[in-house]
Amino acid sequence: MAKALIAYYSRTGKTKKMAEYIAEGVRMTGSSADVKPLSDLKKADQLAGYDGYALGSPTYHRDMTEGMKQFLFLMEKAEPKGKVGCAFGSYTHSGDAPKIIFDTLEHVFKMEMLQLGSFNLKEAVVDTDEGLRACQDYGKSLGEKIRP
Repeated sequence: MAKALIAYYSRTGKTKKMAEYIAEGVRMTGSSADVKPLSDLKKADQLAGYDGYALGSPTYHRDMTEGMKQFLFLMEKAEPKGKVGCAFGSYTHSGDAPKIIFDTLEHVFKMEMLQLGSFNLKEAVVDTDEGLRACQDYGKSLGEKIRP
């Protein structure tokens, strides 16, 4: 069975909720998904064994969080080249973080990226039916891409 890691940082709980909804979408395709906060991932070997990775960070001051920046150094040690990658996050006004993360995964780590690009969701939309469906759809795309 194909397996995805949905790793995230969330200060207000919105990006965490997005991670959970994305995992639901992955599971709808028959793939499995582990949802973990960045604080639970301290060693590169904890990132091994996954076919795909979805990294989530809210946008703070037009950037990803400092914790996500540090996590990307750990991710690089896991040698994700050729694995499927994507990025998501919540925002209130700019929404830059997911695109920056997505570009890092694609251009620095040489991962195979979702054609949908990075996924942003305004914080006010996360708790709506529209937000739920959008996250699940993004997760379904990841789940379908990692399936053999």
